[in-house]
Amino acid sequence: MSCNKILIKTKLGYERIVASRIKDLDPSSKVIPAPKGFKGLVLVESENKDRLAEEILKNVVEAEKVFVPQVCVKANINDIIEAVKLIIDKIGGEETFAVRTNRRGKHSFTSIDVNIALGDIVRKNTGAQVNLTRPDKILQVEIIGDEALLAIVPGSIEYKKKKPGKHDLYKLFWRLSIVQTPYLGPIDAVKTMGLRIGREVQNFEVKEYIVAPTGLVDAFELAVFINSLIEGINSRYDIQKKSYGRKVQKVSVKLEDLYSLVRDRRNEVIIVFEPEGEPVSKLRSELEELILKTRKRVNLLFGSREGVPLGVYRFADLVVDIAPGITLSTEYAVASALIAIGTILHESLGETLEGNNISGR
Repeated sequence: MSCNKILIKTKLGYERIVASRIKDLDPSSKVIPAPKGFKGLVLVESENKDRLAEEILKNVVEAEKVFVPQVCVKANINDIIEAVKLIIDKIGGEETFAVRTNRRGKHSFTSIDVNIALGDIVRKNTGAQVNLTRPDKILQVEIIGDEALLAIVPGSIEYKKKKPGKHDLYKLFWRLSIVQTPYLGPIDAVKTMGLRIGREVQNFEVKEYIVAPTGLVDAFELAVFINSLIEGINSRYDIQKKSYGRKVQKVSVKLEDLYSLVRDRRNEVIIVFEPEGEPVSKLRSELEELILKTRKRVNLLFGSREGVPLGVYRFADLVVDIAPGITLSTEYAVASALIAIGTILHESLGETLEGNNISGR
């Protein structure tokens, strides 16, 4: 059951490049790109596997993950269980663990079968408890055709997008209403701008996007802008539905005269984003108070080719300058403001979420 192998995971198409790099590091090693036809893998056999694994990590940038198995056995449940018993002492009774199985090829069992069987063995023999999110130790099982490679590794080896201290900003953005004067003018420019803005606001999953003209506007230009805006929202929403592991909130689009909207929502939070305001970096406490500590709807106001009318400033709770000295283009103004807000309020957001003051729609 001893094992002198290393399994490297890489991007598809880089198998031979990685194999060549490894061969340069250790000419005596046996290197197999795409073993048994499984792309994205490179299997290495070396008498100095631990030293070679360190060299690969230091020198082969194309190697995304380097797995050094402690035992290698035939890919059947009974042999895998016996192999685990040889390394199970690496998990302490006071620790938590998880079993991760990657199975490639046809077998009489599934990855879930392996996880259940091995999890039961570990619990019975060590007293350790399962923690699927952030385990102290991971029992890693890599099955390649008729061979199974096993190792117990630190849980910290997993790189997670969501770590302690990271909070879901979309829960904050769900509460925000974006109010912007429409971009009007040459039709080609209007259409392009509508598409870009639509994709941006859907990217952040804000509560709503309100097209807010002032006075008399060209109906045809306005129609092109709104149709393009909706098209941009739909295109981004379709991608999010396919790639996100949660329900995606689709941005609703509304139309209201800017002055009427400000009058209707004067008892709600209104924040104007224009260069006349204070730098956003100095307004953390004010933004926390207005956005995180209120149950009212939060309205963020933006201009387009022309800024937000000065008269509206009197009704705003805050006027904010996102990037002092820089004039942001229309399609990036909303995204820049949301990124700034998310960055400034992220730390405080965790406390607010725990207090259940932030809710969805």
